[in-house]
Amino acid sequence: QLQASGGGLVQAGGSLRLSCTASGRTFSSYAMGWFRQAPGKEREFVAAINWSGGSIVYADSVKGRFTISRDNAKNTEYLQMNSLKPEDTAVYYCAVRVGAARVGLTAREYDYWGQGTLVTVSS
Repeated sequence: QLQASGGGLVQAGGSLRLSCTASGRTFSSYAMGWFRQAPGKEREFVAAINWSGGSIVYADSVKGRFTISRDNAKNTEYLQMNSLKPEDTAVYYCAVRVGAARVGLTAREYDYWGQGTLVTVSS
C-alpha cells in the first residue's frame, strides 16, 4: 500500500514537497515514480527514480523545477516541487514498478499506486 501526502494550495512560484510511503512490503529494490492528472486530461508522467537513485528521469515540463528522491530505509519517495506554475495543478500519484529496477515512463508499467494528493497552484 502506498500513501501519498503533502499536497495543498500554493501560489505560483511557491514550493511543495510530496511524500509517498509504502507499507506492508518493501519497495527498495524497485523503481518508483510520480504521475499527475489534471481535470479532463490523461494521467501523465512527471518523474521516476530507479532503486538506487542512480537513474532519474523527468518530464520536460518539470525539468529544472522538480526533484525526485527516495529513502529506501524509510520506504519513502519524495517529489520536491519548486517554482510551481498554475499548469502544475493536478492530482499527483506515486507509483511502484514491481519486478523492475529500471525506471518506466508510462503509467501501464507501474503496478502499485497511491491514492493521489491534490496540488493546486493559484495565479
